[in-house]
Amino acid sequence: MEVILNYLKTNKRISVEEICNLCGVSRDTARRDLVKLEKNGEILRTHGGAILSKVQNKIKNYEERLQQDLKPKKEVAKLAAALIKSRDRIIMDTSTTMQLCAELLGDIEDCSVITNSINVADILSNNKNVDIHLVGGKLNQKHRYLYGTETISMLSNYYTHKAFIGIGGITKNGIMNEDNEDGFVKRKMIEQAEQVIVLADSTKFGKSGFFKVADLSKIDLIITDKIPDKDFMDIFEENKITVVFP
Repeated sequence: MEVILNYLKTNKRISVEEICNLCGVSRDTARRDLVKLEKNGEILRTHGGAILSKVQNKIKNYEERLQQDLKPKKEVAKLAAALIKSRDRIIMDTSTTMQLCAELLGDIEDCSVITNSINVADILSNNKNVDIHLVGGKLNQKHRYLYGTETISMLSNYYTHKAFIGIGGITKNGIMNEDNEDGFVKRKMIEQAEQVIVLADSTKFGKSGFFKVADLSKIDLIITDKIPDKDFMDIFEENKITVVFP
């Protein structure tokens, strides 16, 4: 059934015939799987197939997202932390992968971090070698970040070596996010950095979103947990994006 949900997240709808081909099962088995998924509230059955439930598309709260796909996020966070050096001036956004990255920062000297994430600032407050600048604004209590015109205005005062940006999805059209307010802040962060580093575990490739944060041409480097497929690698090469993976 996980195969069905993953297919739906990318393609929006699935037919019974497609389930049979993907999973190597009979039509009866495919229909039984759809019934189970509908009972769980994960899909809505349609004539001859299914679509994702609207509930499935809701943005999970911060703690739920932190635990989702935890292993690949940790792999991405480890690689990102290794790119942060002493005397770096960096931006760290509010993604859950960024929190894991903050937890992994070790013995660095004279590093300045600008962030709009309550959690990232709290974690880094225990690192005596990191100078933290928490930008102000309106607090999103559910997702633990600051946003709005005040946040964007404050970000305009900082120019950094690197910006580490977490995303909701990435397609050939650019990097995507579900929340537009968070997306506007990410867009400003990208403008303020010499090098833009996107943190995207492999579940994010091909996944779209409500709000387009930036074109791929704005990205310098993508950190992920495994190599993307050839189509994406060709697109990244066209846009001169370096891809880093374990």
